[in-house]
Amino acid sequence: MMDKNSKIFLAGHRGLVGSAIYKLLKEDGYNNIVVKTREELDLLDDKKVRKFFETEKPEYVFLAAAKVGGIIANSENPADFIYENIKIETNVIHSSYLSKVKKLLFLGSSCIYPKLAKQPIKEEYLLSGYLEKSNIGYAVAKIAGIVMAQKYNEQYGTNFISVMPSNLYGPGDNFNLHNSHVLPALIRKFHNAKENNDNSVEVWGTGNPRREFIYIDDLARACIFLMNNYNESEIVNIGAGKDYSIKELAEIIKSELGFSGEIKWDTTKPDGTPRKLLDVSKLKDLGWEPSVSLEEGVSKTYKWFLDNLDDIRE
Repeated sequence: MMDKNSKIFLAGHRGLVGSAIYKLLKEDGYNNIVVKTREELDLLDDKKVRKFFETEKPEYVFLAAAKVGGIIANSENPADFIYENIKIETNVIHSSYLSKVKKLLFLGSSCIYPKLAKQPIKEEYLLSGYLEKSNIGYAVAKIAGIVMAQKYNEQYGTNFISVMPSNLYGPGDNFNLHNSHVLPALIRKFHNAKENNDNSVEVWGTGNPRREFIYIDDLARACIFLMNNYNESEIVNIGAGKDYSIKELAEIIKSELGFSGEIKWDTTKPDGTPRKLLDVSKLKDLGWEPSVSLEEGVSKTYKWFLDNLDDIRE
């Protein structure tokens, strides 16, 4: 278990996940957190990463750094997604082993599971079927990180754990319509339509696929909980335990933002994976459950969006 004075390296502290973990670690009284910007430490550079670990000697590592994006970004830049994510993972995991880090937590993604996996998705379904093609580069990179952590535990006796969150959202999210995920993209679309007094909002696909969403502070809290209470190689799902169709999500966002127009579905656009609901019974059995509902989370996220609109305008 981490001591309040333990030296903790949080990789990716400016990202959605990392910033939430950083905030909650601070709130919990951890006072020896090391963070570096990409300009200060390029995680793609193995020599710089190794030098950093040799110098700083962190005891605990949260590996939240990653190249992320939605369907469009993954489809247009598949090589970048697999290359950069594998580089980040291998550099940080190997350097953590070399510098004898006490424990590392690796952030994966629910996209690692087969496209047509039985629902809800159990941890054991990993590598049991074909992946969704639209983000296969990112998924394969994340799978590589999971297997690497497991094999280092097996061969070197390290304590590296991996967690698989469902779809994340919350303050600090990416609201760029070109490369964001579905929930922040919908918030942006409905906000723009409301501001422009549009009569309708166009949304990709049929609206039938189902997705599970977890508020970012819930995920961060789960990560800190697992860092302190879980020491096995087997991956752990982190989710809300409930999913919504994209149609239901759109209606919730429409209601929370107060948009009165129509929702039009562009069925010529791809839907992606039909359903992704994680089985979170393992995490629940360990003693943790989320606390923020989707409606409350969307409301908090939109408030943050409005408060920071000048900084996130495209």
